[in-house]
Amino acid sequence: MGQQAYRQVLQEYRSRILPADDPRVRRVRAVVVRIVRAAGIEPLQREINLHMQGYRFEWEANVIEDRRVNAFCLPGGKIAVYSAILQVTQNDDQLATVLSHEIAHALAHHSNERVTREESGRVNVLLNKAFDRQQESEADHIGIFLMTFAGYNPEEATRFWERMRQLSQGREIPEILSDHPSDERRIRDIERWVPKAERAKRAFDKGNIASTDSPKRLADARFEIRNSKLETRNKSQIRNSKQESGIGMNDSS
Repeated sequence: MGQQAYRQVLQEYRSRILPADDPRVRRVRAVVVRIVRAAGIEPLQREINLHMQGYRFEWEANVIEDRRVNAFCLPGGKIAVYSAILQVTQNDDQLATVLSHEIAHALAHHSNERVTREESGRVNVLLNKAFDRQQESEADHIGIFLMTFAGYNPEEATRFWERMRQLSQGREIPEILSDHPSDERRIRDIERWVPKAERAKRAFDKGNIASTDSPKRLADARFEIRNSKLETRNKSQIRNSKQESGIGMNDSS
Protein backbone atom coordinates (compact mmCIF):
# COMPACT_ATOMS: atom_id res chain seq x y z
CA MET A 1 0.00 0.00 0.00
CA GLY A 2 2.92 2.36 0.69
CA GLN A 3 4.21 1.95 -2.84
CA GLN A 4 0.75 2.58 -4.29
CA ALA A 5 0.35 5.75 -2.24
CA TYR A 6 3.84 6.91 -3.25
CA ARG A 7 3.13 6.38 -6.94
CA GLN A 8 0.00 8.45 -6.46
CA VAL A 9 2.03 11.31 -4.96
CA LEU A 10 4.68 11.17 -7.69
CA GLN A 11 2.03 11.15 -10.37
CA GLU A 12 0.28 14.14 -8.84
CA TYR A 13 3.51 16.16 -8.65
CA ARG A 14 5.24 14.69 -11.69
CA SER A 15 6.00 18.13 -13.20
CA ARG A 16 7.61 19.33 -9.95
CA ILE A 17 9.82 16.38 -9.01
CA LEU A 18 13.42 17.57 -9.02
CA PRO A 19 15.95 15.67 -11.16
CA ALA A 20 18.53 13.38 -9.59
CA ASP A 21 21.41 15.75 -10.33
CA ASP A 22 19.80 18.68 -8.48
CA PRO A 23 21.97 19.58 -5.44
CA ARG A 24 18.92 19.48 -3.19
CA VAL A 25 18.13 15.92 -4.23
CA ARG A 26 21.73 14.83 -3.74
CA ARG A 27 21.73 16.41 -0.30
CA VAL A 28 18.54 14.64 0.79
CA ARG A 29 19.64 11.26 -0.57
CA ALA A 30 23.05 11.51 1.06
CA VAL A 31 21.43 12.05 4.45
CA VAL A 32 18.93 9.24 3.86
CA VAL A 33 21.75 6.83 3.00
CA ARG A 34 23.49 7.50 6.32
CA ILE A 35 20.30 7.15 8.34
CA VAL A 36 19.33 3.87 6.66
CA ARG A 37 22.82 2.50 7.32
CA ALA A 38 22.41 3.43 10.98
CA ALA A 39 19.04 1.67 11.08
CA GLY A 40 20.82 -1.55 10.18
CA ILE A 41 22.97 -1.53 13.32
CA GLU A 42 21.64 -4.52 15.24
CA PRO A 43 22.55 -3.31 18.76
CA LEU A 44 20.80 -0.03 17.97
CA GLN A 45 17.69 -1.93 16.90
CA ARG A 46 17.65 -3.57 20.32
CA GLU A 47 18.25 -0.26 22.09
CA ILE A 48 15.27 1.46 20.44
CA ASN A 49 13.10 -1.67 20.21
CA LEU A 50 12.84 -1.93 16.42
CA HIS A 51 11.40 -5.14 15.00
CA MET A 52 12.70 -5.52 11.44
CA GLN A 53 12.54 -9.22 10.64
CA GLY A 54 10.04 -10.05 7.94
CA TYR A 55 9.74 -6.49 6.64
CA ARG A 56 11.01 -5.36 3.25
CA PHE A 57 12.20 -1.81 2.60
CA GLU A 58 12.96 -0.49 -0.88
CA TRP A 59 14.24 2.96 -0.03
CA GLU A 60 13.35 5.72 -2.44
CA ALA A 61 13.72 9.47 -1.93
CA ASN A 62 12.45 12.31 -4.08
CA VAL A 63 12.26 16.07 -3.63
CA ILE A 64 9.18 17.98 -4.77
CA GLU A 65 9.38 21.68 -5.66
CA ASP A 66 6.76 23.07 -3.30
CA ARG A 67 6.30 25.89 -0.78
CA ARG A 68 5.05 23.54 1.93
CA VAL A 69 7.40 22.90 4.85
CA ASN A 70 6.97 19.16 5.13
CA ALA A 71 8.32 15.67 4.45
CA PHE A 72 7.06 12.12 4.92
CA CYS A 73 8.11 8.47 4.68
CA LEU A 74 5.52 5.89 3.65
CA PRO A 75 5.65 2.15 4.46
CA GLY A 76 8.44 0.34 2.64
CA GLY A 77 10.77 3.35 2.76
CA LYS A 78 9.11 5.73 0.27
CA ILE A 79 10.29 9.26 1.11
CA ALA A 80 9.13 12.61 -0.21
CA VAL A 81 10.60 15.96 0.81
CA TYR A 82 8.99 19.27 -0.10
CA SER A 83 11.69 21.71 -1.14
CA ALA A 84 10.65 24.51 1.23
CA ILE A 85 11.78 22.54 4.26
CA LEU A 86 15.33 22.62 2.90
CA GLN A 87 15.29 26.39 3.33
CA VAL A 88 14.27 25.99 6.97
CA THR A 89 16.82 23.34 7.94
CA GLN A 90 19.96 25.34 8.63
CA ASN A 91 22.39 22.44 8.19
CA ASP A 92 22.51 18.71 7.44
CA ASP A 93 22.11 17.88 11.13
CA GLN A 94 18.72 19.59 11.13
CA LEU A 95 17.78 17.92 7.86
CA ALA A 96 18.73 14.61 9.49
CA THR A 97 16.40 15.54 12.36
CA VAL A 98 13.47 15.72 9.95
CA LEU A 99 14.39 12.65 7.91
CA SER A 100 15.21 10.49 10.93
CA HIS A 101 11.85 11.32 12.43
CA GLU A 102 9.96 10.46 9.24
CA ILE A 103 11.98 7.29 8.62
CA ALA A 104 11.32 6.28 12.23
CA HIS A 105 7.59 6.23 11.50
CA ALA A 106 8.21 3.68 8.74
CA LEU A 107 10.63 1.56 10.79
CA ALA A 108 8.18 1.48 13.71
CA HIS A 109 5.35 0.47 11.35
CA HIS A 110 3.17 3.37 12.47
CA SER A 111 1.36 3.62 9.14
CA ASN A 112 0.45 -0.06 9.34
CA GLU A 113 -1.07 0.55 12.77
CA ARG A 114 -2.94 3.55 11.43
CA VAL A 115 -4.43 1.65 8.48
CA THR A 116 -5.39 -1.26 10.73
CA ARG A 117 -7.49 1.12 12.82
CA GLU A 118 -9.36 2.30 9.73
CA GLU A 119 -12.11 0.05 8.42
CA SER A 120 -11.61 1.20 4.83
CA GLY A 121 -7.87 0.57 4.64
CA ARG A 122 -7.70 3.00 1.73
CA VAL A 123 -4.54 4.58 0.36
CA ASN A 124 -5.90 7.97 1.39
CA VAL A 125 -5.50 6.96 5.03
CA LEU A 126 -1.72 6.93 4.53
CA LEU A 127 -1.67 10.32 2.86
CA ASN A 128 -4.21 12.26 4.90
CA LYS A 129 -4.46 10.91 8.44
CA ALA A 130 -2.02 12.27 11.02
CA PHE A 131 -0.07 10.12 13.46
CA ASP A 132 -1.20 10.21 17.07
CA ARG A 133 0.78 11.80 19.87
CA GLN A 134 2.21 8.49 21.13
CA GLN A 135 3.48 7.62 17.65
CA GLU A 136 4.97 11.09 17.28
CA SER A 137 6.81 10.74 20.56
CA GLU A 138 8.10 7.30 19.59
CA ALA A 139 9.31 8.65 16.23
CA ASP A 140 11.10 11.49 18.02
CA HIS A 141 12.84 9.00 20.31
CA ILE A 142 13.84 6.62 17.52
CA GLY A 143 14.86 9.52 15.30
CA ILE A 144 17.27 10.97 17.87
CA PHE A 145 19.09 7.63 18.12
CA LEU A 146 19.11 7.13 14.34
CA MET A 147 20.63 10.52 13.57
CA THR A 148 23.20 10.11 16.35
CA PHE A 149 24.33 6.70 15.10
CA ALA A 150 24.38 8.13 11.56
CA GLY A 151 27.00 10.63 12.71
CA TYR A 152 24.84 13.74 13.00
CA ASN A 153 24.70 16.10 15.97
CA PRO A 154 21.51 15.30 17.93
CA GLU A 155 21.64 18.65 19.75
CA GLU A 156 20.57 20.22 16.46
CA ALA A 157 17.23 18.44 16.84
CA THR A 158 16.37 20.68 19.79
CA ARG A 159 17.43 23.74 17.84
CA PHE A 160 15.35 22.70 14.83
CA TRP A 161 12.11 22.09 16.74
CA GLU A 162 12.60 25.28 18.73
CA ARG A 163 13.05 27.12 15.44
CA MET A 164 9.86 25.52 14.12
CA ARG A 165 7.99 26.69 17.20
CA GLN A 166 9.24 30.24 16.73
CA LEU A 167 8.32 30.23 13.04
CA SER A 168 4.78 29.18 13.88
CA GLN A 169 4.13 32.01 16.32
CA GLY A 170 1.91 34.66 14.80
CA ARG A 171 2.23 33.17 11.33
CA GLU A 172 0.85 30.40 9.19
CA ILE A 173 1.81 27.13 10.87
CA PRO A 174 4.26 25.06 8.76
CA GLU A 175 2.58 21.89 7.52
CA ILE A 176 5.10 19.68 9.31
CA LEU A 177 3.83 21.11 12.59
CA SER A 178 0.19 20.45 11.75
CA ASP A 179 0.99 16.74 11.86
CA HIS A 180 3.92 16.98 14.27
CA PRO A 181 3.01 19.39 17.08
CA SER A 182 6.08 21.07 18.55
CA ASP A 183 5.54 21.89 22.19
CA GLU A 184 7.62 22.33 25.31
CA ARG A 185 7.16 18.71 26.34
CA ARG A 186 8.49 17.48 23.01
CA ILE A 187 11.61 19.63 23.30
CA ARG A 188 12.15 18.55 26.92
CA ASP A 189 11.90 14.90 25.88
CA ILE A 190 14.43 15.39 23.10
CA GLU A 191 16.82 17.16 25.48
CA ARG A 192 16.50 14.15 27.80
CA TRP A 193 17.12 11.61 25.01
CA VAL A 194 20.14 13.33 23.43
CA PRO A 195 22.73 12.41 26.12
CA LYS A 196 21.41 8.83 26.18
CA ALA A 197 21.84 8.54 22.42
CA GLU A 198 25.33 10.03 22.61
CA ARG A 199 26.36 7.60 25.37
CA ALA A 200 25.02 4.66 23.36
CA LYS A 201 26.95 5.80 20.28
CA ARG A 202 30.19 6.18 22.25
CA ALA A 203 29.74 2.70 23.74
CA PHE A 204 29.11 1.25 20.29
CA ASP A 205 32.18 2.99 18.83
CA LYS A 206 34.30 1.53 21.62
CA GLY A 207 32.95 -1.96 20.98
CA ASN A 208 31.20 -2.13 24.33
CA ILE A 209 27.92 -3.19 22.73
CA ALA A 210 28.14 -6.62 21.16
CA SER A 211 25.91 -8.08 18.46
CA THR A 212 24.00 -11.31 19.07
CA ASP A 213 24.48 -14.47 17.07
CA SER A 214 21.20 -13.86 15.23
CA PRO A 215 21.23 -10.21 14.22
CA LYS A 216 18.06 -8.48 13.11
CA ARG A 217 18.53 -7.04 9.64
CA LEU A 218 16.92 -4.79 7.10
CA ALA A 219 17.09 -7.82 4.83
CA ASP A 220 16.49 -7.41 1.12
CA ALA A 221 16.28 -3.67 1.51
CA ARG A 222 17.27 -1.60 -1.48
CA PHE A 223 17.76 2.09 -2.01
CA GLU A 224 15.94 2.95 -5.20
CA ILE A 225 16.44 6.20 -7.06
CA ARG A 226 13.96 7.38 -9.64
CA ASN A 227 14.46 10.31 -11.99
CA SER A 228 11.88 13.03 -12.57
CA LYS A 229 10.31 11.08 -15.44
CA LEU A 230 9.83 8.02 -13.23
CA GLU A 231 11.49 5.80 -15.79
CA THR A 232 15.02 4.85 -14.76
CA ARG A 233 15.86 2.96 -11.60
CA ASN A 234 19.36 2.75 -10.24
CA LYS A 235 19.33 0.17 -7.47
CA SER A 236 22.03 -0.49 -4.90
CA GLN A 237 21.63 -3.59 -2.74
CA ILE A 238 22.06 -2.88 0.94
CA ARG A 239 24.34 -5.43 2.57
CA ASN A 240 24.98 -5.95 6.25
CA SER A 241 28.49 -5.03 7.30
CA LYS A 242 29.96 -5.85 10.70
CA GLN A 243 32.88 -3.57 10.00
CA GLU A 244 30.70 -0.49 9.65
CA SER A 245 27.09 0.00 10.59
CA GLY A 246 25.46 -3.28 9.78
CA ILE A 247 24.17 -1.97 6.43
CA GLY A 248 26.17 -1.10 3.35
CA MET A 249 24.60 1.25 0.84
CA ASN A 250 25.99 2.91 -2.25
CA ASP A 251 24.06 5.79 -3.81
CA SER A 252 24.57 5.31 -7.53
CA SER A 253 22.44 8.24 -8.62
